[in-house]
Amino acid sequence: MIKKRSNILKIAIDSPAAAGAGTIAKAISKHYKLFYLDTGKIYRYIAYLKIKFPRKFNYKFIKSKIKFLKMKDLSKKSLLSDKVGNEASIISQNKKLRKIVHLIQLNYAYNPPKKYKGSCLDGRDITYNIIPDADFKFYITANITTRAKRRFKELKAINKKITYKEVLKSIKKRDKSDLNRKIAPLKKTIDSLLINTTNLNKRACFLKIKKIIDRKLIVNGNL
Repeated sequence: MIKKRSNILKIAIDSPAAAGAGTIAKAISKHYKLFYLDTGKIYRYIAYLKIKFPRKFNYKFIKSKIKFLKMKDLSKKSLLSDKVGNEASIISQNKKLRKIVHLIQLNYAYNPPKKYKGSCLDGRDITYNIIPDADFKFYITANITTRAKRRFKELKAINKKITYKEVLKSIKKRDKSDLNRKIAPLKKTIDSLLINTTNLNKRACFLKIKKIIDRKLIVNGNL
């Protein structure tokens, strides 16, 4: 049974790869003093462990590693690689591993550290599978060309040899996997607000979402 803090602000964000959800979620979390969790990074961390420790990789090994998971473990630059991303997409379809990650996500969503006023999670199934009762739900997207360019720029800083064509191919592969997987696929729920970031810079996107949140908080007397 997950312990739940009362009267906290909960924000759920779903998005395809490289749509800018992480950047926006971090800005929103900082502004409203919320605990931020990029749920995809947990799967990337497990994928990283699989690649680094192929002989040790099993359910027991992963469970022991996840038990002592720290936020700094999810900030490793090595987690951003294309290889890790594709492996994470495969791993996320494993029922046993999803159960472990699911509990971690629920705990942070409903019981964030006390210094935070709430939580903000982004991923692929947050709005309907992790925080179905979120105060705000957003589906953040952008066209595939824009997303590929963003990811290419990000990965180029890590791997100088990577090409835009490779990144575009990888993004298309990720989209196909995320949208069509049988377990918790990426989808926009009816009650999620669509935010297209194709022609929006970081600041404009942040202000657009902030306006939506502030409007509701003011009406409810929470701002």
